[in-house]
Amino acid sequence: MYMVTVTPIKIDGKKCLGVKVELPDSPPMLLIIAEKGFVMCGFLNVEAAEKLNVAAAVVSGVKTFKDVLNAEVKAVTSKAKNMGVNIKMKGVEALKRMF
Repeated sequence: MYMVTVTPIKIDGKKCLGVKVELPDSPPMLLIIAEKGFVMCGFLNVEAAEKLNVAAAVVSGVKTFKDVLNAEVKAVTSKAKNMGVNIKMKGVEALKRMF
């Protein structure tokens, strides 16, 4: 059976929300949402996030929330970059800048 899991995640005492969608014959879709932006897996489209003017960072090769937090950022939107989010930083560091 396919599931959607919503999990509270704390980073430096601040609350984030993790969303995990199990997909058939595929790795899960993962997203961790902070107050002013989010870190998403490669399933989600950074070009669309840019057009919507949201703060987003992309990580890839992830299967768990821990993976998202530890993965290297591969792409960022302009809004995220203005918050200090950069390619090659860890997902957790990107989220810390999105509060």
